[in-house]
Parts: sequence; structure tokens; C-alpha cells
Amino acid sequence: MPKKPYELFYWPGIPGRGEYVRLALEEAGAAYIDVARERENGMAEMTALLEGEGTQHPSFAPPFLRDGRVVIGQVAAILFYLGPRLGLAPKSESGALWTHQIELTITDLVAEAHDVHHPVGVGLYYEDQKMEAARRAEEFRTARIPKFLDYFESILAANGTTEAKPRLVGKSLTYADLSLFHTVDGLKYAFPKAMGRLLKSRPLVASLHETVKKRPRIKAYLESERRQPFNESGIFRHYPELDK
Repeated sequence: MPKKPYELFYWPGIPGRGEYVRLALEEAGAAYIDVARERENGMAEMTALLEGEGTQHPSFAPPFLRDGRVVIGQVAAILFYLGPRLGLAPKSESGALWTHQIELTITDLVAEAHDVHHPVGVGLYYEDQKMEAARRAEEFRTARIPKFLDYFESILAANGTTEAKPRLVGKSLTYADLSLFHTVDGLKYAFPKAMGRLLKSRPLVASLHETVKKRPRIKAYLESERRQPFNESGIFRHYPELDK
């Protein structure tokens, strides 16, 4: 019997954190349903699962993935589950844990990127905290982004990979490579001026971003209607006053 498609639950209209899971599924050529976007009652189904209906392990928030009877929330946990099933994680325990550790660090960076435009509270509009956001953005651009990029650059270098084929773990592409690609892509959207400067001195990170973007399945996905563009309702937002 053919395997049922994976079911991904995430808010429609923004790439958001759901995009990290989509990229892994797209790269692997796995069958999946983006439930809230593709099913007529998808939002209601997602809300019911969030409220604990039909699962003993409800998620705090989307994204979450359903694979048969298994329901997993949190991006890093979902990718830890999918990685070996999609051929996007090392087979050894140490390699799998190292990939997971890198993913968790990417998650930290994503959270900081979000908090730039919502430094006071997520329940407030950006317009209600613009002064605080300007202060947060300055530190993020000048201290935090460089620190994270330097870390990833050092991992790529220590892994012995080259600009022609940069990899964070081993010689094969992992979900961590895909996640770093998307994070850099989001930061380039939100802070084009700052990232234009910063990537010049991080050639391996810059090369990973470019080479992943050109992978056949990723390229096809990015050019398709399935790929939702960045916008000012998501994690990575471009406010010109925050990018210097």
C-alpha cells in the first residue's frame, strides 16, 4: 500500500516557520499536503488539533506535522523526525545529534530575527514599538547576525567543504543546510543592506545559500506557486528604517 502523504499544518499566507519543513519535503520529493492552504476545512482541522482533538500530543502552535498517527510540533523536532526518513540526516547517532544541534541554533537566530520587529510584545503592532525596534535592530545587525554567521562559517570550514559544495555536516546535504539557506534568504529580504556587507566576508555561508537555491527540486519549488513570498506579516520583515 502506498504511503499516505505527510500532512503539514501551518498558517496560510506567510512562509513562516512552516517553510523549513516544506523545504525538506520539497528537496526529498516527498508527497505532502499543506493542510490549511489546500483543504477547504484545513483551518478548522488545524485549530481542532491545536485544541487537542484527535491527538494526545497537541502542539503549542503551528507548524506541526502528522504522519499517520504520529503528530510532531516544533520545527527542529519535526526535522529531527523527518531527516532520516527523507535521507536528509546522517545515519550515525552523533551525526544526527550534531545536525539537530545546528538546527536548534538556527532556531535561535530565527527567534531573534522575529524579535527585532516585536521587541516589546508579540501582541503589539510594529507601529506600537518602533523606537524599541530601532534599538534592537542596531544590535541585531552589528552584533548578533555577525556572531551567528561567523559560527556557521566556522562549521562549514571545519567540515572541510569548499565554496563549490558547502555542507554543514558531512558530505551530503542535510536539513540543516536547507534551514540555513532559508534563514539567510529571509535575512537578505529583511536586511538587504546589512546582509550585503556581512556575506562578503562569509564566503562559505554565501555559497551555501547560492548552491542550495540552484538545486533542481529547490529551484523548481522557488519558482512555483507553492512558494509563498516573504511579506510584512511573517518572521522576516523588511522595514527600511531598520536596515542600515
